Amino acid sequence: MQAHGESSSRTDEWFHLTGPSLTLDPRIHAYRDDIADIGLAGQIFAPHYARPVVRGCGSRQALVRPAPVADSDSVTELLPGEDFAVLEYAGGWAWGYCLGDHVTGYVEAITLAERIEPTHIVCEKCAPVTPDGRITSTVIAYLPMGSRLHGREQGACLTTEYGCVSMSHLRPIGDHEADAVLVAERLLGAPYRPGGRSMEGIDAPGLIQLALGLAGLPAPHLIDQQRRLGAAVRDGAPSRRGDLVLSEAGGGLMLDDLLMIHASRDAGKVCVQPAAALAGAIRRRL
Repeated sequence: MQAHGESSSRTDEWFHLTGPSLTLDPRIHAYRDDIADIGLAGQIFAPHYARPVVRGCGSRQALVRPAPVADSDSVTELLPGEDFAVLEYAGGWAWGYCLGDHVTGYVEAITLAERIEPTHIVCEKCAPVTPDGRITSTVIAYLPMGSRLHGREQGACLTTEYGCVSMSHLRPIGDHEADAVLVAERLLGAPYRPGGRSMEGIDAPGLIQLALGLAGLPAPHLIDQQRRLGAAVRDGAPSRRGDLVLSEAGGGLMLDDLLMIHASRDAGKVCVQPAAALAGAIRRRL
């Protein structure tokens, strides 16, 4: 891994390859002209390979950007407690990939912290954090749905390094939701934001990924990869609750045979609309 301001780390391993390189997807394979993930050493030529150092997202979600520029569009979003594999630190940015779905990009280095071994996950739209377990305590922060926490259960609260979180907003890791659609419905009204995955802003594949993940069904955050999930629903067959509806413009989850919930760019928020409004859509059944 590269350190701040240095061209390389003294502990890096170097490789010299001959022959053609393979064509990889830069959205999910971490490589640039000057450096690549050591895991790609046998697949692509690069002048320098770096071994990732895994860090965790801290108490605030962090936007993952395609370039180390603060106002560039985000490609995805790290939620508190999720892991990020760092290949380089430079200029206040960390470059690498999200360990959960391998989406590659840059995050502000200050947003990363020591990784945790999560015990619980936020299952509501957001979870208030208080300094102690008293019901009258002032809320000091909110954690978005999907945040991973490490803590100890004390009565009706989970005590974490950030403070106390009500158990009513959490599920133990591995205790999955029975209905991904119900998860998505908790985010109704959340604003649309490209690359977003939280109550503060979410896109269509982000809503699908978050809802399926809490239901124990890992999913990518790239819409074209989501088109490979499950099995195709043949033309003319009725839709079922939980079917994926996917198109180039976005996608969502079917509530019934007519309506879907999705993060709509046109509406600017998570909403319920007829699935027929999504032109050219395909359906997938999980």
